[in-house]
Amino acid sequence: MQGVTSTAPQPDQPTRVDLADVTPPIALGPLDGRYRGAVAPLVDHLSEAALNRARIHVEVEWLITLCNGTAGNGTAGDGTTEAPGAVVPGAPTLTDAEIAYLRRIPSTFGADQIAELGAIERETVHDVKAVEYFIKRRIAVAPDELGDTNLPAASELVHFACTSEDINNLSYALMVRGAVVDVWLPAAEALADQLAEMAREHADVPMLSRTHGQPATPTTMGKEIAVLAHRLRRQLRRITGAEFLGKLNGATGTYGAHAVAVPGADWPAVSRAFVEHLGLTWNPLTTQIESHDWQAEVYADMARFNRILHNLATDVWTYISLGFFTQIPVAGATGSSTMPHKVNPIRFENAEANLEISCSLLDTLSATLVTSRLQRDLTDSTTQRNIGPAFGHSLLAIDNVRRGLKALDVNADLMADDLDHNWEVLGEPVQSAMRAASVAGVAGMENPYERLKELTRGQRVDAARMREFVGTLGLPDDVAARLAELTPAAYTGIAARLVEDYLD
Repeated sequence: MQGVTSTAPQPDQPTRVDLADVTPPIALGPLDGRYRGAVAPLVDHLSEAALNRARIHVEVEWLITLCNGTAGNGTAGDGTTEAPGAVVPGAPTLTDAEIAYLRRIPSTFGADQIAELGAIERETVHDVKAVEYFIKRRIAVAPDELGDTNLPAASELVHFACTSEDINNLSYALMVRGAVVDVWLPAAEALADQLAEMAREHADVPMLSRTHGQPATPTTMGKEIAVLAHRLRRQLRRITGAEFLGKLNGATGTYGAHAVAVPGADWPAVSRAFVEHLGLTWNPLTTQIESHDWQAEVYADMARFNRILHNLATDVWTYISLGFFTQIPVAGATGSSTMPHKVNPIRFENAEANLEISCSLLDTLSATLVTSRLQRDLTDSTTQRNIGPAFGHSLLAIDNVRRGLKALDVNADLMADDLDHNWEVLGEPVQSAMRAASVAGVAGMENPYERLKELTRGQRVDAARMREFVGTLGLPDDVAARLAELTPAAYTGIAARLVEDYLD
């Protein structure tokens, strides 16, 4: 069927403001707009400006190393004391004042400097070359501040023997390490601690389980929360132990330019000391790029953390739906635009969506970054610029879950009532006691599973019916007495002890 074009007169379209021209600029994405407050700490680590600041830092430290043979503080990469000495013959030995001057270049990188670097890049049409020129400008004017200085004589050692990836790989490693250690991990660990506290608080609050969504062996609310806290903490231990790798070995990883320009230097040793001085793990064998395998490992572990947290969000949502959790209303807040009685579990729903977006990005980063054609392609360039959104959506989800958990109360009375309406779950311990009695030689214990199945499957069994059945079995007196006293609420095994003993 062909489409029909309406000939009816169309209403006049009102003149409107082009939002792309509004000042200050309006954010295209929610992380830089609606949710900026929750993710703002990541800007200092994973933004484009943070990338350029890290590049300046790496270039400056490399220059200091080339001139002084160390990190500029008399310490080699392996932590041993080392006398200063130029890696490149004839390079000036930098004074403490000159080193401090150089290190102020990245430490004072702010709005004006960001704008200046952007203007340089518009001329060079190359981001790393723009960084080189930015630093050289400051070296050229160093005498204005330092007076008599040898810094200008070292100007051509900025970016010496480096390919852009030498600078970029180290910069990204520093950025990701900072984002993980200073921002993401503290938030994730605080969430795990919050869950552990909830688990201990509710360790002995009985709750009917629902395996496959059906009434099942009782547990406690605290033990179920403890399982999730334990899972999350295991992933956090993996992430805490992550390696952040780096390399500085030239255009194809051979130290070609280094060895030709200065054949007398032990370039692998210099490179290792430099990379380790930055607090990174040295990668000795690479192509033009550092292989990014460490990034894939970190992002895979983060994605797994996200998916466990997603499991938590859906479970808590379900417990809210069952009434096991009640939500504490926020004064003035609206749950529904039309149904005033509702308090929607929006924190957990928002967390689900953000975790899914984060996992999609982290999975893409992991899959893309481990592959590079031959010695180099640029697929990693744009890919790595999306590390920030991947972290941001995870951090936003963590924030949502933490806020949501704070607004929950456990409805122990409703859970107790739920248990009292499901006495059939005691079919499991009764038939298990019959099996044990049979092994001990007690007669009349044949077919225990089948007999309990006939009593309970698809049927409601109350306290009186269950106790009547147990009384007809001929169990030893002590066993019969123990089962007669058992209730669904008391049938939680050692759940509370598991929380106390094994939740780290």
